[in-house]
Amino acid sequence: MPLDSTRTSDNTPTGTCAGKQSLEPLRERIDDLDRRLVGLLNERAKVVSEIGNVKRASDVPVYAPHRERAVLNRVLSANDGPLLDRTLEGIYRELMSGSFALEQPIRIGFLGPRGSFSHMSAVKHFGSSVEFENLREIGGVFTEVQRGHVTYGLVPIENSSGGGIVETLDALQTADVTIYAEVLVAIHHTLLANCEPKEIKRIYSKPEVFSQCRVWLSTQFPHAELVPTASSSRSVQIVAEQDPSEGGAAIGSMLAGDLYGLKALFEKIEDSVGNVTRFLIIGRQQAEPTGNDKTSIMFTTANKPGALVDVLGAFRDAGINLSHIDKRPSGRVNWEYSFFIDAEGHQSESRMRDAIAEAREHCLHLTVMGSYPKAGQVL
Repeated sequence: MPLDSTRTSDNTPTGTCAGKQSLEPLRERIDDLDRRLVGLLNERAKVVSEIGNVKRASDVPVYAPHRERAVLNRVLSANDGPLLDRTLEGIYRELMSGSFALEQPIRIGFLGPRGSFSHMSAVKHFGSSVEFENLREIGGVFTEVQRGHVTYGLVPIENSSGGGIVETLDALQTADVTIYAEVLVAIHHTLLANCEPKEIKRIYSKPEVFSQCRVWLSTQFPHAELVPTASSSRSVQIVAEQDPSEGGAAIGSMLAGDLYGLKALFEKIEDSVGNVTRFLIIGRQQAEPTGNDKTSIMFTTANKPGALVDVLGAFRDAGINLSHIDKRPSGRVNWEYSFFIDAEGHQSESRMRDAIAEAREHCLHLTVMGSYPKAGQVL
């Protein structure tokens, strides 16, 4: 006799049937809570629409990093569980994404193709209710933000395994944009294919991705040919267009696999489990202070002994921590370099203003690229 039809001596159903009956009151409570939640969310959306009217009338930016940070901090501080903080943050990022659509549609430029880690990171940060524009090159993201063809751009600046992104550092030297916010995103590489693992002959991806998965690849696929491509998402496209009998596979994001129709064979194949990429959000406004900010600065030192030490010393003497420093050829004179630094604090603070003024005395060029809230949790 099936388990769900078994009864005890007092005629009480046992097993599966009893379990279903005991679930019904709980499910009814969830249904009631869902109805109330939808009502509250739409009530919130009506207030958002009113805010949008005010912003449009006063030319206030729709996306304000300091306000985003304040909302998320308040929500997370009110969380007593059992939901994880990252779960609530994900919910509220989608809520804020829907709010953008109600207030005024915004377009986010990213380094494509669709399915790239930049695309994935833009979706994670801005949610699914905004428009995304594939601008194909990092330089194109800067150009289109500068021209106002997109509202904001998202570009990678450094990876915890691979270091600084030279294309972004070079573009920062000449672009007339501001750094408006930063985003930290966990980067997980996935082996994608429509053939069986034993049939794989070639693996496509960016050279940087191969280096981040070097140990795993040498152990699991020591005889496969590694084929470099311009981007991880392009590698997924290439394999998706092949017949599975060719034995092609790609390393890319889960998003790319979903978009182009490749199966995930192995997830999280990166050698470093803590692989994180830091992205910058660039725009044409200045972010307001939050009390927990960074200021990014690019400078070229004067041609004199100790000039770099003097610049860095200006921040040390002001008690300002420098959390990042990188350098690139200036592009103006051979053997002249531009330095990129992140200083903890906002440019509106007096000690930061004084440090920048002192540092400027030892520089041929110094540009404050922007002050913005420090990123919160890794997405």
